[in-house]
Amino acid sequence: MLRRDLLAALPALLALPIPLSPAMAATRLAIVAAENFYGDIARQLAGPDADITSILDNPDQDPHLFEATASVARALSAARIVIVNGADYDPWMDKLLKSARSANRTTISVAALAHKKPGDNPHLWYDTTIVAATARAITESLDAAEPANKAEHATRLRIFLASIAPINAAIASLRAKYKGQPISATEPVFGYMADAIGLDMRHKSFQLAVMNDTEPSASDVARFETDLHQHRLRVLIYNSQATSSAAQRLLAIAKAQNIPVVGVTETMPAGMDWQSWMTGQLDALAKALGTKAPG
Repeated sequence: MLRRDLLAALPALLALPIPLSPAMAATRLAIVAAENFYGDIARQLAGPDADITSILDNPDQDPHLFEATASVARALSAARIVIVNGADYDPWMDKLLKSARSANRTTISVAALAHKKPGDNPHLWYDTTIVAATARAITESLDAAEPANKAEHATRLRIFLASIAPINAAIASLRAKYKGQPISATEPVFGYMADAIGLDMRHKSFQLAVMNDTEPSASDVARFETDLHQHRLRVLIYNSQATSSAAQRLLAIAKAQNIPVVGVTETMPAGMDWQSWMTGQLDALAKALGTKAPG
């Protein structure tokens, strides 16, 4: 379990009213994030006087089925900073940025920062190292847009980076207890965090097929179902935002076999920040792994 007292206090510190310079008070900085977790991170780093627009912000929506609207294009036209995931996760952003051109805009691609390309696991916000690099890149863009406020930006960055430490501690604790334990997932949403914990993630070709909206092979399905029926998996992780028939069947089998299941999401739920979102999912995984294995 995480140090909830420390983790709860850090986002509150980020919201404290840091004294504004005349330059900051005169105008509001417009930031657009393709996904709401990047919008939340930008909010924590930029402070309450920036206008943050998150395009994907519905936790019940499948991000892969998103269709942009004219209002999104208008928000991009006014943005000074834009944050995209990249790695072909939000390809609609490329078209929108080209149609809403601006010479006064900085675009941050998280995939480019992490040296990831299309075909790699695009769920980069589950990697705390990548999130820390993204926070630094956002702060650099804030400094360029508002050079008079570098001290405020530096303070917020220090607080944000400190808030990652309890999450990394939880990952290390899980790794010490459960490294090498076999698990699987309906999609590779949690993949980077599972790798950091050292879990033996199985059935990756099945997960990629579901993520890419293609039918998993019959042999992949059979292997997955056999592992569930024979209790070879400690936990099944599933994407609660996706509803493919193949994934739903595996979820039903896992529940019938009393294999613990953990739901994860691709979009940050309402009422959370990135830190509490990651914390809740790690806590759920710790509880599931701590359950006596069936069979």
